[in-house]
Amino acid sequence: MDHDFKEKFISLKDRLAEIHDISHANAVLGWDQATYMPSGGAVARGRQMATLGKLAHEKFTDPALAKLLEDLSHRAEDLDPDGDEARLIQVVQKDLAKAQKIPADFLGRLNVHFAKSYQAWAEARPKNDFASLQDDLECTLDFSRAYANYLGYQDHIADPLIGASDEGMSVREVRPLFAELRKVLVPLVRAVGEAEPLDDSCLKQFYDKDRQLGVGLELAQTFGYDLNRGRQDLTHHPFCTTFSISDVRITTRVNEHDLGDAIFSTLHEAGHALYEQGIHPNLEATPLASGTSSGVHESQSRLWENIIGRSLGFWSYAYPKLQKEFPDQLSKVSLPSFYQAINKVSPSLIRTDADELTYNLHVIIRFDLECQLLEGSLSIADLPEAWHTRYQQDLGLRAQDDRNGVLQDVHWYAGFIGGAFQGYTLGNIMSAQIYQAALKAKPNIPQDIRQGHFEDLHLWLKSHIYQHGRKFSPNELLKRATGETLSISPYLDYLREKYADLYQISL
Repeated sequence: MDHDFKEKFISLKDRLAEIHDISHANAVLGWDQATYMPSGGAVARGRQMATLGKLAHEKFTDPALAKLLEDLSHRAEDLDPDGDEARLIQVVQKDLAKAQKIPADFLGRLNVHFAKSYQAWAEARPKNDFASLQDDLECTLDFSRAYANYLGYQDHIADPLIGASDEGMSVREVRPLFAELRKVLVPLVRAVGEAEPLDDSCLKQFYDKDRQLGVGLELAQTFGYDLNRGRQDLTHHPFCTTFSISDVRITTRVNEHDLGDAIFSTLHEAGHALYEQGIHPNLEATPLASGTSSGVHESQSRLWENIIGRSLGFWSYAYPKLQKEFPDQLSKVSLPSFYQAINKVSPSLIRTDADELTYNLHVIIRFDLECQLLEGSLSIADLPEAWHTRYQQDLGLRAQDDRNGVLQDVHWYAGFIGGAFQGYTLGNIMSAQIYQAALKAKPNIPQDIRQGHFEDLHLWLKSHIYQHGRKFSPNELLKRATGETLSISPYLDYLREKYADLYQISL
């Protein structure tokens, strides 16, 4: 790089760092709103978050930044195409092209609405009061359609929203993939349902809240979550948030009569956090310093929560520690019994409580409803009943209220309708494919896990996934890490093998 290019590139990074700081200050406000903020602060918080969001957008769409980027892009052909510089220019170009289509005042109004709607949801869900949220949800649908129209689309109005979370994916790609998965899952779940049920009563005893929090966090640290660069707090709906590579926080919730709730939500969020903490420091304060997509991010939370966290090998190591923490509840419960309990298949109404096998049916329902809402073939007023009907059809269950129906997920009340859910199932599919590649490279991983050693797996994931942040598109990253494009086969093989063994049935 010549001197002029270097100076302009440094100037670009300085501008991006300023925008990064504003955006992540906004993330701090969002974390506080979801953890410690008093409910009375909702209106002011919405205004504050809107101000910062508008400021970040204005700085990013500043013509001076666009001119700087244009100058650099004309000379980027001499750079290593896989290097940080070339990839940063490429990603910022894509982000800027989208941002320039979105008016700043639209984003300001959007952030005010999301903050208000989130607080309304937090108050309405315990009261089973969907009616009080209907106007807010109508407004969210209007915002979602407007956003899609600003970005533009050819095939389906949901495509810009899906692409914003999972680059390279659209309704055309997701629908057949989900249809193939559903075709396998429904008879698989039915076969398991006809088998002798597993006993999970050992999980449904009283477990002290503080001890649960301590155990979950200790297990997350064992995986590699660095508490010098993170912390854990309580919230209504668990999430992971990043303020910098050196400050990645997780949240969880505790049910004192269900041991699995806090433990597995903690391991799930820790998987997200390992990804963010593993991004290369050279990418800090740039748009490359985040996960490359919702699906890839979810692949890591699901890999650590399910493929590792619900495995017999992991609990061969961890279960004695859990028994020591809860001797009254678990001292007489064998490891095989505990392993069966945490993997029991039991169709439920709540997505976040769903077992590993039925979970994707929850996602597919939500994806279909989102598309119908955006298309206009389903109204907000009819959404609760449509929800109940699909649950009856797909899972054989019907909620007695909306609190356990359409009110259960925060996503539509704190974000867009569309693009919010497909990443969960895409992540499940990718998790098995990525783990299969890790095993091929490091065959010793299962034995290491039984001994409580996770370094080789963590380092392989850091080398092949985490450190790259957004340098590569989701499809490109998956191909680099596994040698293949997205494949559903490893995930289906994983489910069949695991649950055939657990339930002693032929699948």
